[in-house]
Amino acid sequence: MSKKRVNKKSKAYKRRRRRRIIFGIELVALLVLGTALFGFAYVNSKLDKVENDDLDYSKIGVNQSVIKATEENTRTGTELVALVGLDSRDNSLASGIQSDTMIVACVDHDSKSIRLVSLYRDTWLNVFTKDGQNRYTKCNAAYNIGGPEHMLTMMNKNLDLNITEYAAVNFKALTEVINKLDGLDIDLTREELIHLNNYNKETSKIAGVEYEEIEVPDKSELDGAQTMTFHLNGSQSVSYTRIRATAGNDFRRAARQRLVIGKIMEKAKSADLPTLNKIMDTVFPMIKTSLSKQEILKMGMNLLSYNMGEQTGFPFDHLEGANVTKAMDGNDCVIPVTLETNVVKLHNFLFPAETDYQPSAEVMEYSNHIIEESGYGEDSIPSSSETGEIPQ
Repeated sequence: MSKKRVNKKSKAYKRRRRRRIIFGIELVALLVLGTALFGFAYVNSKLDKVENDDLDYSKIGVNQSVIKATEENTRTGTELVALVGLDSRDNSLASGIQSDTMIVACVDHDSKSIRLVSLYRDTWLNVFTKDGQNRYTKCNAAYNIGGPEHMLTMMNKNLDLNITEYAAVNFKALTEVINKLDGLDIDLTREELIHLNNYNKETSKIAGVEYEEIEVPDKSELDGAQTMTFHLNGSQSVSYTRIRATAGNDFRRAARQRLVIGKIMEKAKSADLPTLNKIMDTVFPMIKTSLSKQEILKMGMNLLSYNMGEQTGFPFDHLEGANVTKAMDGNDCVIPVTLETNVVKLHNFLFPAETDYQPSAEVMEYSNHIIEESGYGEDSIPSSSETGEIPQ
């Protein structure tokens, strides 16, 4: 891969940096409201608590045709930020950890909305080696291999995107935010509730909070696909986002994560000043982001008028299960069928105003390799893939 990934002198790059929107699982709305309500000087001191990550942009890979489109300023109405949830048992935000939650947040300035796309962690993609050679495996390995730059490269190269900013959090940070917001109301099935209690034993320990079990209603009261609304505390909400042992497995889990993000954002918008102050003091030290204080303070106000838009998961069309595991030498993974057609659908979702998108030569290369390696091509595309979407 070429070392030159982003032309920092181009007008498009400078404009993109000026218009950067703050967005992250905990950064969403909290920094925005803090900026609006507390004033520049006060919030500026609070932002010193956030761990800023000065990325080496020369290490972030972007496909050549995407760089050209960026320089030609064809996407001024949207911004992309990667939201990362790290599978850290010691609450570390360092490299060498699997990124089990990866979400592309598309901030649409024209419609004043935010669209979310979960990248399923077991998706078989080209994650590359440290020296830039091809390596195909589960996409959640990228952060482990080379940190945020490597993860962003994996996203950009496989999906024909140009993401240069990210925000990362861990279990404890998310738990603290939700607790400070006095919990979330979420509809659960009986099966989800049982799994939530089991996951919460570990989540509570990691987050350093007391484990609270939720009483499971009798089957006569809650059974099958029926749901009941429960008020969840922080560790319980995080445990809900970790559930994958139900119908829809990881696809449903990703949808749960997006649901919780939306609920946090909406609740934070109506939080009072003392609550926001406590969140900033407690949670900011647990956030790691490449966004600078200046970018956050300058552009954060925009989110006050932005709404959560459509949500989905990638890949749209996929295969998984015993037959795939056998074909992939025992790797329990998700095969995009095909990567090429899925990336086209992704661009239609992220950039609906564009009608002339064609996958890059790099995406075509990776797609053909995955077809050859797995044995699954366009003829294998299922009539309906499991999306795991949760009724709102």
